[in-house]
Amino acid sequence: MNIASKSPSVLRRPAARTAIVAAIIFVVAHVVLLLGITAPDKLYFDEVHYVPAARQMLQPVLEGPILNPMHPPLAKEIIALSIKAFGDVPLGWRYPAALFGALALVAVYLGALALFASQERAIAAVLLAFFNQMLFVQSRIAMLDIFALAFCLFAIAAFIQGFRHARPHSAFALVGLAAGLACACKWSGLFVLATCVAIIAAVRLMQGWRTRFADANAEDWYRPDLWPDFRLPHFIVCFVLIPAVVYLATFVPLYGLSFSDIIEAQRRIFADNTTTAIAGHTYMSSWPSWPFLVRPVWYLFEKVGDDSFAAVVFLGNPLILWPALIALIVALRDWIVARSRDAFLVLAFYLGPYLAWALLPRTLGFIYYYLPAATTASFVLVYALTRKGAPRWLLWAFVAVGCAGFIAMLPITVAAIETSIATFNRLMLFQNWI
Repeated sequence: MNIASKSPSVLRRPAARTAIVAAIIFVVAHVVLLLGITAPDKLYFDEVHYVPAARQMLQPVLEGPILNPMHPPLAKEIIALSIKAFGDVPLGWRYPAALFGALALVAVYLGALALFASQERAIAAVLLAFFNQMLFVQSRIAMLDIFALAFCLFAIAAFIQGFRHARPHSAFALVGLAAGLACACKWSGLFVLATCVAIIAAVRLMQGWRTRFADANAEDWYRPDLWPDFRLPHFIVCFVLIPAVVYLATFVPLYGLSFSDIIEAQRRIFADNTTTAIAGHTYMSSWPSWPFLVRPVWYLFEKVGDDSFAAVVFLGNPLILWPALIALIVALRDWIVARSRDAFLVLAFYLGPYLAWALLPRTLGFIYYYLPAATTASFVLVYALTRKGAPRWLLWAFVAVGCAGFIAMLPITVAAIETSIATFNRLMLFQNWI
């Protein structure tokens, strides 16, 4: 039976199933991420910067200089709305992080589904993204990174969807929308947008050179017939105008329609984010070390009893993120040797958001900057573990191992669970993790 002869109800089934699975992922993740989220019952780590900035946004009349001007306002505006809804209490501060953490996992699902066209692989990617620990920890603290991550992942999902179609216009417009929102949370959202632009530039360059593979096939990362109707005006609208308009619109609630004030805000953000910082922070680390989990960031470690401590460490699950480095080599080999489209895309969306940090002149860096790449590493792992010839059980055995590592680390990722010195010493495998 061909597609033309199928009934509308048959055609709607995949979309309905996708929506149902996405809704289940969201609800389950939302509930799990909220468990114990109000511990500690005080501001900790960088919440001391972002929550006061959100509180200031709720003032009827802005008093004094704008707090935390080094980042765009959208994530802080969302935190402010939560404080208004739930009160100036831990739940009010942190609820949006849990909400966007759940949305980020939905975006992982949609991106993996577009990439692999497999429910099984997509669900495995979601579980690996959750069990890698980084997304989990960042979804339970009132910082900006999880908001930018969620929008970036939706941009990636839309781009992968568009990449596979001859007319990617609507999908690429969604990329621009999501990327603009990501940049409105943190400027690091630009890295995903830049990765999308780089992919399109590479394709157009190959087309301009009239490159053709002698043994071309449908799985090639590049084909001469890609996006025949997607032209320069469409590119400008999708990847320049839409992101710019969406981004600038998020400044209006704070600055009104004062063009000069909005431009001055951009100048300040640029100055603060491109100035070489003075090294010396206790938990600082450089970008080459992040994939190896050399230096974690302790968000919280305080005594709450005789031999009881509340601890939150941003580290990452080594049972997932170390093997991901091997998976990267596998994907790189397949891209070069087999010209695999899937390998190309998973490499691009891992390396783009990661290696962009190497271009910045800042000497002050932290492993939580690795969050986007660590999350898209789930795509790389699923790709490598489900290559042709790999046994089906291998993927789920790996997910189970990752889950075991995640559970073992809960005493130092959930403050409400608490930990002892003995457990702390057992989990700290290396001296530089302390």
